[in-house]
Amino acid sequence: MSRWRELTGETSGEDYAARFAALARSGKEVHGEARFCAALVPAGARVLDAGCGTGRVMIRLAELGYDCVGVDLDASMLAVAQQQAPELPWFQADLAGFEPDLLGIAADFDLVVAAGNIFPLLAAGTEATVVKRLAAALRPGGLMVAGFGLDEAHLPVPPSITLSAYDDCCAVAGLTLVDRFATWDAAPYDDGGGYAVSVHRR
Repeated sequence: MSRWRELTGETSGEDYAARFAALARSGKEVHGEARFCAALVPAGARVLDAGCGTGRVMIRLAELGYDCVGVDLDASMLAVAQQQAPELPWFQADLAGFEPDLLGIAADFDLVVAAGNIFPLLAAGTEATVVKRLAAALRPGGLMVAGFGLDEAHLPVPPSITLSAYDDCCAVAGLTLVDRFATWDAAPYDDGGGYAVSVHRR
């Protein structure tokens, strides 16, 4: 069972969306991840939103002209995404068993983005498998971006994956670290920071 399912029971889609809607109404910036991704690849690029949730990041990227596909295991989150953007392709699938061909998706993405603490919330022991699956969906030269918390202050669950362990998973999957930041606003990362946004290239 994933840590996300243990935490939420996979019934929190409406509440999750409402929280970000309230932040947006208050004037908070809620599209940092999409802005970060848009700085990496040009409009028109194919983007896989891995663990897309309610679609906040992907919908914004689609508005900016990206060719997007969203995948998530939580039906309650996907229901919100489909309601907000029924014209976009949303798929329910476990990232640990993600096979684009089986969903009729071409495995030639320019960018895979895993925002929202995807890796710390996976089922224990599946991290390397998920990295391998996502890396295989990239075209040669494609980028994978993952942002997640590394300590209790930045996570809703106890920390479960270190940056070195994540980098090891990426290396085994044929990915090379390109850059690392402390935020989706591209603030520099200092070793020991509690949150990291990592960019790897296939």
